[in-house]
Amino acid sequence: MYSQTLTFLLASFLLLSASRLALIGWQRQRVRAVRGLWPLLLGGLRIDAHLVALAAAVPLTLAPWLGDAPLAIAINAVWLQFAWLLIVLLEVSTPQFVDEYDTRPNRLYIAYLQHPREVLTMLWRGYRASALGAIAGVAVFALLGHWLFAEPQWRALPDAWWAKAGLSLLAVLASFLAIRGTLRHRPINPSTVAFCGDALVNALALNSLYSVMYAAYCLKNERSSADAYGDLPADVVQQEVARAAGLPPPAPDAAIPTLHRHGGGRPAVRPRNLVIIVEESLGAQFVAHLGGRALTPELDALAEQGWDFVNAYATGTRSVRGLEALVAGFPPSISEAVLRLPNAQSRFFTLAQALREQGYVNRFVYGGEAHFDNMRGFFLGNGFDELYDLKTFENPAFVGTWGASDEDMFARLHELLSRDDERPSFTLAFSVSNHTPWEYPAGRIRPEGAPATVENTVRYADWALGRFFEQARACRYWDDTVFLVAADHDARVGGCERVPLRHFHIPALILGGSIAPRRDTRLISQIDLPVTLLSLIGVDCEHPMIGHDLTRDDAGGRALMQYGEAYGYLKADTLTVLEPHQPAVQFRYAAPDGYTPLDPDAALVREALAHALWADTMYRQRLYTLPHLRIAAPGQAPAQPAGPALRAG
Repeated sequence: MYSQTLTFLLASFLLLSASRLALIGWQRQRVRAVRGLWPLLLGGLRIDAHLVALAAAVPLTLAPWLGDAPLAIAINAVWLQFAWLLIVLLEVSTPQFVDEYDTRPNRLYIAYLQHPREVLTMLWRGYRASALGAIAGVAVFALLGHWLFAEPQWRALPDAWWAKAGLSLLAVLASFLAIRGTLRHRPINPSTVAFCGDALVNALALNSLYSVMYAAYCLKNERSSADAYGDLPADVVQQEVARAAGLPPPAPDAAIPTLHRHGGGRPAVRPRNLVIIVEESLGAQFVAHLGGRALTPELDALAEQGWDFVNAYATGTRSVRGLEALVAGFPPSISEAVLRLPNAQSRFFTLAQALREQGYVNRFVYGGEAHFDNMRGFFLGNGFDELYDLKTFENPAFVGTWGASDEDMFARLHELLSRDDERPSFTLAFSVSNHTPWEYPAGRIRPEGAPATVENTVRYADWALGRFFEQARACRYWDDTVFLVAADHDARVGGCERVPLRHFHIPALILGGSIAPRRDTRLISQIDLPVTLLSLIGVDCEHPMIGHDLTRDDAGGRALMQYGEAYGYLKADTLTVLEPHQPAVQFRYAAPDGYTPLDPDAALVREALAHALWADTMYRQRLYTLPHLRIAAPGQAPAQPAGPALRAG
């Protein structure tokens, strides 16, 4: 067993070091910019020692006693080959993951493993050469692992009991030190080897299996913002957030601290219909009138016909993060988005929960499979009455890896709006085409260069959007409907900044027969949009949202965002960044790339921290809800949700 395990230790260190050096060479400009070669190599050795010690600790401890017994050798060989294959698989898949997400495999890797069909189809259609190369590489290393670890190469075991005990004790101590990684109070973790403001470079000091294992460890219970960023008294958190939202200070005994009445800003004979169109991965970098590339002529033309927010910012880098902001008005946190968290699967506030009380029918239209990212469970558990996803589409024009094309989704949306009766409706429509592997039906656009590129899928998504609004404008529902078009997030967010704000800049546009053209330059967040929509559709209701009602001239002026483990709070031109176990830092930001370090303003740091803590508190204590949905104190019967029975379309 000794020879097997020591060979595994040496081979693993060599493999992980070679992989890290290759990644450093690939990202050499960013590594050189922060003088990161030696910190990466030294930090990498500490993380690698942690990982290989986890795999080798038990075999090394037992080897003096089990000797070279054939059964022990066989079991150890299977275990070491399994650990070796995991290391190889994660390192082989790292370059493609870095190219897509600008970091090593992390919690996203775990999330995608829950949807193997979609992911495998995407890899085969969009990254076939890379996938085949990865498979071949894993096969080669699997054979190498079998050759290295299946049989012992030498025997050198002591016979004396005291020698065996000494070797076992030495193995235990060495493994403990390697796994803990330090003699200080807090054991080794990714922040231990982080040394610069470039998140990708810091991630290179890790290895990918460790990164995924650490993400899995963190998911066993939702991340605590207080543990990561520091804490504030609960009443201070609520007061700071209420003040920033323009709300009165909550009463100390308030059951739902931020619950308040929202008066409909534009009374109508009946409340207007509401449609939120979420455009997949459509960052401002693609939109000409927002300073990006001229890939969206239809959206640029629509911007002149509606209320165009030219300084809108997403709350995160994943669809679930954008959806929680646009549908629930919920701000980001270091935890997973609430769509995937257990305590938010029912009795959690969404626009649908509020509009159900106003007699609305609420529905979700999506070209893919709604179980992805737990959208089906979250939406149907929180106020949506009808759900239309891929399996409900009849004869779609095109079905790709992620589902039916945008034109199919818009056709279904148009059909639903056209058949609406006197009952008002809220429809959330989510596009899928602008996603790797960049698939769309032929003949709709004139592609430039290779067809399967993000630029061409943006062109196609824009074409489908423009075609829908051309159709909608000619229909009877146009004058009675308020439309919001907003991106969920940008595509391929990355950069050397702590929070790369240029990649959080997104389009946000409100259209409809009742909406006057307007170019709005105020800084706004995604969480401001659902609050504003309630005013525009003429709804008077209670809700706990902390976004600003942008129909008010004094609203806007701040944006909140989560980027990995960093929390960004942009107020006017000052960006406050909170990172785990680090002091807050501030910058003066000038779009698109200007970051000037500032001496931290204590009041603004407290305001940012309060917002980071607020989302965590509201979720954990189930306070982001409506009075009739709130779970009562022990001994009291909880109120039952009102409204029609849920059903999928």
